[in-house]
Amino acid sequence: MKCTTCEKKAVIERIYEGRALCKDHFLKSVEKTISKTIRDNNLLKRGEHIAVGFSGGKDSSMLLHTLKKLSKARALKISAILVDEGIKNYRDVSIPDAKKFCENLGIKLHIVSFKKGIGKTLDDMVTKNKDKTLKGCTYCGVFRRKLINEKAREIGADKVAIGHNLDDEVQSIMANYLRGDILRGSRIGAKAFVAEDKKFVPRIKPLRDVPEKECALYCILKGFNVDFGECPYASESFRWSVRDVVNDLEEKYPGTKFSILRTFDRILPAIQKTAKTKGKIEKCTSCNEPTSRAICKACELKKLIQ
Repeated sequence: MKCTTCEKKAVIERIYEGRALCKDHFLKSVEKTISKTIRDNNLLKRGEHIAVGFSGGKDSSMLLHTLKKLSKARALKISAILVDEGIKNYRDVSIPDAKKFCENLGIKLHIVSFKKGIGKTLDDMVTKNKDKTLKGCTYCGVFRRKLINEKAREIGADKVAIGHNLDDEVQSIMANYLRGDILRGSRIGAKAFVAEDKKFVPRIKPLRDVPEKECALYCILKGFNVDFGECPYASESFRWSVRDVVNDLEEKYPGTKFSILRTFDRILPAIQKTAKTKGKIEKCTSCNEPTSRAICKACELKKLIQ
């Protein structure tokens, strides 16, 4: 199979757009897509401090590398924040490579941990929680967001960039549809919609138009030493089942993922407008962080693991 553009040997066939690409044209195409997402959504402003939620996996490594490339022309300061959830034989073995990756890019890495920031590792939370219906991903998602937001605020970051790719966005969209939780969808988008409060650091998603497989291929072709493993708790999540359904649809009907994303983007402004009218931001009576309820979700979950 040859590249549609230059007839060199192709490394990928994009069935959803009907063309094949060689290594050079593939890498340029992906970087062009990311730049377009940033430009169309005004994600970056000159001179900003961007904290990247970095795990050492394919998506966050690609994101960190790409933002580093853009940093000189835009006078950006780039930092990385890694959350050590305390997952034995998973996160602990990936941290050394993550540190080296940041060192090679000349980026300061800040490590925060569940053990220090929350009081327990994720492994302990899962085995000792009082509500057995809650899965590891529930605790992880809430506490990861909390710790990244707090560290980003502490280091003076203007925004947090997270490595959500096309697949992640589509899975979130479909999961919210199936749960009937449309308002949660207000946080989906290149600019993650959050309540206007000085304690919330805005989140951006420069990779949301890049398919997951292309993120993996980009890292392989670039020779990045990244972790391609799945979190051991991931298979327990509702999202995992949604992923399988969406992937099956994409296999049968190429372009399905992009169709889901584009359709949602058209209705997103209406969802966000509705979300802004639902209640007001209060302060958590336990931790004093902003929340839409008397006690924030993080503090609510903490009670279950004490």
